Amino acid sequence: MKVLKGKIKGKGLRFGIVVSRFNEFVTGKLLEGALDALTRHEVKEDDVEVVWAPGSFEIPALASRLTHAGRFNAVICLGAIIRGDTPHFELISTQVAREISSLSLREKIPVIFGVVTADSLEQAIERAGTKAGNRGWNAAISAMEMVSLYEQSPK
Repeated sequence: MKVLKGKIKGKGLRFGIVVSRFNEFVTGKLLEGALDALTRHEVKEDDVEVVWAPGSFEIPALASRLTHAGRFNAVICLGAIIRGDTPHFELISTQVAREISSLSLREKIPVIFGVVTADSLEQAIERAGTKAGNRGWNAAISAMEMVSLYEQSPK
């Protein structure tokens, strides 16, 4: 039996990060977490490119452009969609998740979903570095592990 397990290593790898400017109080913390995880796993600062999107809805389009740039081993998508009083939350969160998922299946490099969807600002803050950890850190760890798995798996 052959079993593939990903290694969490960043040395020599390049990452593109698309982060939403909307809800920047939360997304800035997600970005800090992702950058911290990459740095602690030996990714050089010059090997990370951050692209700020106006909002979460624009993340998939920019992530697609980064995957086609040919410069990255993985693309990390970070955003925060917080429920309000209208159906806007469902429309945006569903579409963003669907598009990032579709992109990850189509492309030859990992595309990682690090978009927080929360019922309240408090929940979003918890997932950006307090009680529930930092989803940006988790997304960066997943990106490194997925690069390792892509390297090991059949093409």
